[in-house]
Amino acid sequence: MKHILLTAALLLTATMTQAAKKPDVKRIDPTCWYAGMKDPSLQLMVYGQGIRDAEFSTSYPGVTVDSVVRLESPNYLLLYLNVGGAQPGEMTLSFKAAGAKKGTDVKYQLRQREMAGSERRGFTNADVLYMLMPDRFASSGKYLPTASKGGKTGKGARLTDADRMRPYTVDRSEPSLRHGGDLEGLRQHLDYFNQLGVTALWFTPVLENDSPDQVFPFGRYSTYHGYATTDYYRVDPRFGTNDDYRRLIDEAHQRGLKVVMDMIFNHCGFEHPWVSDMPAKDWFNLPEWLKESNGTSDSRGTSFLQTSYKLTPVKDPYASEVDLRETQQGWFVSTMPDLNQDNPHVMTYLIQNSVWWIETAGIDGIRMDTYPYAFIPGMARWMKTLADEYPNFNTVGETWVTEPAFPAAWQRGSRLNWQPTGRRDGKGNMIYDKGIDSYLPTVMDFALYDRLDSAKTERTDDWWKGLNRVYNVLCYDYLYEDPDHVMAFIDNHDTDRFLANGKDMPALKQALAILLTIRRIPQIYYGTEIMMNGTKAVTDGDVRKDFPGGFPGDERNAFTPEGRTKQENEMWNWLSRVLHWRQGNRLIVEGRQTQFIPWQGVYVIARRLGNHGVLTILNGRREAATWHAERYKELFNGKVSARDIVSGQSHDMGSDIKLAPRQTLILEY
Repeated sequence: MKHILLTAALLLTATMTQAAKKPDVKRIDPTCWYAGMKDPSLQLMVYGQGIRDAEFSTSYPGVTVDSVVRLESPNYLLLYLNVGGAQPGEMTLSFKAAGAKKGTDVKYQLRQREMAGSERRGFTNADVLYMLMPDRFASSGKYLPTASKGGKTGKGARLTDADRMRPYTVDRSEPSLRHGGDLEGLRQHLDYFNQLGVTALWFTPVLENDSPDQVFPFGRYSTYHGYATTDYYRVDPRFGTNDDYRRLIDEAHQRGLKVVMDMIFNHCGFEHPWVSDMPAKDWFNLPEWLKESNGTSDSRGTSFLQTSYKLTPVKDPYASEVDLRETQQGWFVSTMPDLNQDNPHVMTYLIQNSVWWIETAGIDGIRMDTYPYAFIPGMARWMKTLADEYPNFNTVGETWVTEPAFPAAWQRGSRLNWQPTGRRDGKGNMIYDKGIDSYLPTVMDFALYDRLDSAKTERTDDWWKGLNRVYNVLCYDYLYEDPDHVMAFIDNHDTDRFLANGKDMPALKQALAILLTIRRIPQIYYGTEIMMNGTKAVTDGDVRKDFPGGFPGDERNAFTPEGRTKQENEMWNWLSRVLHWRQGNRLIVEGRQTQFIPWQGVYVIARRLGNHGVLTILNGRREAATWHAERYKELFNGKVSARDIVSGQSHDMGSDIKLAPRQTLILEY
């Protein structure tokens, strides 16, 4: 009996000791917040061993606790606060174990906003986006791992944050490993973007990707691309710091350059803490296979489901349930866990993260990766939140289907917005209802990209081929609610380079002339100005080569005329003249668009604003052709002289113009 009582006493003492232990708060997301937001709600995700069961309180003036959510994992606690009545300052967040007199106090900053949300201006059709990959553009050498700089990494060595990442190698000879580009390298070349004439920069993701290199029999791979996020509030230490990112954006703004941030809500990286310690069983889509794989990303022999990469089922009126499931719930790859946007806590976390980066870093836009893979209601909620807080901001979603009706249906307010309900009629047909408005202002024009890719090698005939493909896709612009909020491009990091393995300058000029003069927001992929080429058939890295001169030891520096070849300078100078002409040109922003069916191989697109106009004239054949003035006289009132915006040469628009093979003219009058 004494033994039993002693045991009971010891257990009670142990329980009381455990209960009295101060809660361990390792981290809180967001890392800070802002007073004066239109939406007063704030979700705090608290991380810490056993934090779920802690009692929480705060006495900061103007802050009330809406709810405390205790998830399945013992190591997360969700706090929902209302900060609508609070002023900027330092809050004290108090956590204590049940029944304990003392606990843990954590200081949390409510910051002053730099400007009202309505004052933030996003990118528009007046801009030209220059898209680049930080790892492949330029390196300052500042954030390379110690070993690659000749230093020691052994005991007692002074290690950097980059040294503390999971095992990785910087090797520029390997197309799928890291090459060492960073944000400081970009900052040092900001003047280059002004010289070229672009007005906005879109970087592939800069957030932490702390995933180790993977070695396969067919090669070595890394997450240099940035699409496997492991920390949503931290810039990858191999690129720099959060302060470096803010400095880069500030200095870009000083030069009249906007910055667009690439985000991913569909998936994260496998090494994100959520994977090894899931906050809730429905935090990810289809996570069951992780038990079969013992928590590894090796999906062999498991029930792992990978997405089909086919987006059409999301809008298909005849879609099967299996196809819908594969598209939206299948993981992108086994190393990129698929987030469940139908879980409101997941979506709130992601929404707040986007707001935090707007407020903290001052970004001018967002490009959302893999947009239709994510669940529609959650993404619509995100876009509505941003629209309410930042009515003049802009977000573009990646909508990769090459028929214009698909991206058009994703645009804000679309008349084409119908979606499957999951219910079926008596004949087994999927029932479709008017869908939830996406609130997504801008979509990506994969249809135009696809047609230009085909047209570049074809002779323009009298019906379908060559530049007819461009005409025959632009004539469907009535599907878009706003063609001025469609982002067009001729290539990017996920496609073959426009030039593939060649150097066809006439074809490149024609594609760029279309891109830069039609009703679109144009995006140019880095290196296009110097005719960089490559194909994905070789490897993804072949279309993501290093920019020449961006890295120490490069044999030449293509940032300067002296470092470029004669052909590269010709292309660079031509593009730069067009880009500078486009800046601030109301014709491009507001002008009415008219296109003419290609006739005798010649395709003409016109933009007009009052008596002012511009003609893009393209000879789609590899033999001489003629622009016949009589056919286009509706564009002019009386005798008109037009100036070639590149050469400065004048043309009488009442007379025919002889065109060289595959010639491009941009004539302003």
